[in-house]
Amino acid sequence: GGLPVFLGVLITSLIFLPLNKIILGILTAGLLTTLVGLWDDRRDLSPYLRFAANILTAAIIVGVGVGIPFITNPFDHVILLDTWRVSFTFFGNHSILVWADMFAILWIVWTMNIVGWSSGVDGQMPGFVAIAATMLGVLALRFSAHDISQTTVATLAFITAGAFAGFLPWNFYPQKIMPGYGGKTLAGLLLATIAILSGGKVGSALIILAVPMLDAGYILIKRILAKKSPFRAARSHLHHHLLSLGWGKRRIALFYWGVSAILGLLTLSLESQQKFYAFVVLGVVVGGIIMWLNFALHQEKITNS
Repeated sequence: GGLPVFLGVLITSLIFLPLNKIILGILTAGLLTTLVGLWDDRRDLSPYLRFAANILTAAIIVGVGVGIPFITNPFDHVILLDTWRVSFTFFGNHSILVWADMFAILWIVWTMNIVGWSSGVDGQMPGFVAIAATMLGVLALRFSAHDISQTTVATLAFITAGAFAGFLPWNFYPQKIMPGYGGKTLAGLLLATIAILSGGKVGSALIILAVPMLDAGYILIKRILAKKSPFRAARSHLHHHLLSLGWGKRRIALFYWGVSAILGLLTLSLESQQKFYAFVVLGVVVGGIIMWLNFALHQEKITNS
C-alpha cells in the first residue's frame, strides 16, 4: 500500500506545491522510503538495514535545509542548537549545524519507527496519521519556519492527510490492502518533517502522537532492560494488549483516531509550558494503563495455566 499512498502525495504535490529544494528533497526521501518498503515487503530485509535506510532518508531531508535550530523548553527559555557550525567547500561553500541536524535526524528516524509500530490492526495507522497531519496543517497556518511559506507547509500537511484518508477505506477492517513497511515509514517521515517545517511544532506532534510515542518508548525500555534487541518486533504493544482484552480491530482503530483527534484539538490552544505538563500527565496516564494491562494479562495467564 505504500506505493499508491506515495503516488497520491507525489502527483498532488507536483500540481499544488512550488518545486523548491525542500519540497524536492521531501519527495526524493519519500521515494527512497517507498522503494525500501517495497523491497522489504518482498525480501524481508534485516531490521538493521532498514534502520540504516531510515537514517539515510532523514539525512536527505536535513541535507536540503530542514533542521531544528532551537528548542523552546517548558520554562520559556530557548535552547539553541545552531551554535556548532562546521563549514566546508564542495562545489561551493556549505555548512553543517551539527546539533540542529543531528537532533532533526533523530526526530525523523524516531517518528518513522513509532508510527510503523502503531499499525498493528486494520485502519489504525492511516486514520491517526490523517488526523495528525490535519492538525499540523492547521498549526502551520499560524507560523512556519525555514525558507518555505505557511501556505506551502499547510498544503503539504493537507496533502498528506488526504493521501492517507484516501487509503483508509481500503485498509479499514476487513482490510483489502496493507500499508506495508513503505507506507508506515512514509507516514512517519512526512509527519516528522511537517512538524519541523510548521515552526518547530515538535512539541505539538509529541502531544498528538502521545499514545504511539509513549507506547514505543515503554516497549524500548522494557526490551533494553530485558537485554533484547530493540530492532526486533514485539507483540506487547498497546494494541496487542487491547486485542487480548477482547477489543475488536475496528474498536482499537477508532480508539486511536479518537485520542489523536482530542489531543490534536488540545494542542491548538496550548503554549509550550502547557504542552510539557500535558505530555507529562499523558506519560503517567498512558504508562500506568500499559503497566496495568501487562500485569492484568500476566495474572490472567497464570490463572489459566
